Amino acid sequence: MELVEEGPYRFGIPKRGQMRVPGVVYASHELIRDLAGDRSLEQVANVATLPGIVTASYAMPDLHLGYGFPIGGVAATDPAAGGVVSPGGVGFDISCGVRLLAASLDRGEIMPMLGTLMDRLAAATPRGAGRGGIWHLRGPGQIADVLTGGARYALKHGYGVERDLARCEDEGAVADADPGQVSTRAIDRGLHQVGSLGSGNHFLEVQAVDEVYDAATAQRFGLAHGQVCVMIHCGSRGLGHQICGDHVRIMDAAMPRFGITVPDRQLACAPVNSPEGRNYLGAMAAAANYGRANRHVLAHTAREIFAETAGARLDLVYDVSHNLAKMETHEVDGKPILLCVHRKGATRALPPGHPDLPDDLREVGQPVLVPGSMGTFSYVLTGIPGGGAFASTCHGAGRVMSRHQALRTVRGPELRHRLEAAGIAVRGASARGLAEETPEAYKDVNAVVEAAEGGGLCRKVARLVPLGVVKG
Repeated sequence: MELVEEGPYRFGIPKRGQMRVPGVVYASHELIRDLAGDRSLEQVANVATLPGIVTASYAMPDLHLGYGFPIGGVAATDPAAGGVVSPGGVGFDISCGVRLLAASLDRGEIMPMLGTLMDRLAAATPRGAGRGGIWHLRGPGQIADVLTGGARYALKHGYGVERDLARCEDEGAVADADPGQVSTRAIDRGLHQVGSLGSGNHFLEVQAVDEVYDAATAQRFGLAHGQVCVMIHCGSRGLGHQICGDHVRIMDAAMPRFGITVPDRQLACAPVNSPEGRNYLGAMAAAANYGRANRHVLAHTAREIFAETAGARLDLVYDVSHNLAKMETHEVDGKPILLCVHRKGATRALPPGHPDLPDDLREVGQPVLVPGSMGTFSYVLTGIPGGGAFASTCHGAGRVMSRHQALRTVRGPELRHRLEAAGIAVRGASARGLAEETPEAYKDVNAVVEAAEGGGLCRKVARLVPLGVVKG
C-alpha cells in the first residue's frame, strides 16, 4: 500500500482504482511499522470506495484490522449524494464506549482499603460471555423502553443521578431509536445483560490521576492530581452483536437492487435514505441506548460500593461511545452539509463552543476518554478547534496481536503475578481472558496519544494510572 508522508503524524493513501477519495492515516513512523502484515491499510482504501463518501477515508493512530472497516476508521457519507450507511463502519459492539467517574478521595486514602474495594467490585459486576446483569428486566416490553430511553430510562428506575445525563453524550439517549427493527433474537440476547461487562477487552478499572497537562480544563472536567477515578469500558453486549449481524445480511442482499458493488462483502451497505438504511440506523440507535443504560447501571453499582466501602462519592466526568454512525453537520468544500459519520473504534472530539456540549463544558471542549491496555496508562483528552477527521480521534491503544497470538506469549497466572507485583490489584473472570489481554498485545498508548495530538485531532488533559482492574 502506497503511503505518502503529508505532514507531522499524517500519511496519505493516494486515490487508485475504485477509490472515490484518498485515505488519510494519523500515525507515527513507529505506529506505521506496527501495521506490517496487517490488512488494515487495505481496509482504509476499501472504505474510500463507498458511494457518497466525502473528503477522505480516515484512520486513527490506534488503527488495526476490523470487520470491513478497520478499527480506528472514520468515514462520512453525504445522503443527498447517494451516501450509504454500513454496519461494518460501526462494528458488532454498537455503542461500545467509556464512562469515567471521579471519586471524592485521593490515591493515598484508597490504598489501605483497595483489596476490599476490588473484591466487592468484582463480586458485584457480572462479566464474561454469558447471561447475567444487575438490572433484571421484566420482559420485552421493558427492554423496548431501555432501547428508546437509554440512561434516561435507567435513571427513572433509580439508577444514577440527574446530573449524569448532562455529562453523557446525547444526554444519555440517542434519538430516533426504532425497537421495531430489532429482531426477537437480539431482544432475547439482551434481556438479561443490562448491567454487565461482557468479555474481551471490557473492564472496570480503579485509577488515579497521575499527570495533569492542563489544570484549568482538568478542573472543569472534575479531575485533579492524585484523584481516584473509575473507568468503565463496555457496550451493547449480545443485543448489539445480533443487530449488526442481522443488518449486514439484509444489506448484503439489498446492494444489487441499488447497483452497489463493494470490494469486500463485509462493507455491505445501503443508501442512508433507503428503507434498509433507515431501518439499520433505527436499530443501531436502539442498541446505542442499550449500551448507555448498561454503563449507567454498572456505574450506579460502583457508586454504591464506593460509598459503603470508602465513604466516597463518584461524580460522572463523561460517557462517550466509540462505535456509532451519527447524522452530523460538517463543512465540506466550505459548505455545511448533513453527513452520516461512521466512527468505528474512534471517538467524537467536539471542540470548544460546540452546541452538543453541556453548558459547563462548552468553553473547554469535550472530554475524550482513551483507555490503555491492561496495566498501562489511560488518558483524558479534549477536542480542539479545527480538529480533523470530522472532529474525531483515537479510542484506545489498538491491538497488535490477535487473542490467539497473545495466548502463546503468556499464561494468565503469570500475567496476574506480574501486574500485582507492579501494584495493580487484578480481578479477572478467567486466566485465559487475562492472557488474551496482556499489555504486549496492544500498541503503546503513549505513542497513540502523541500521534493523535501531534496530528491535530485533540489535546491532552490528564493521564491516569491503574490501581485495580476487574476484567470481563
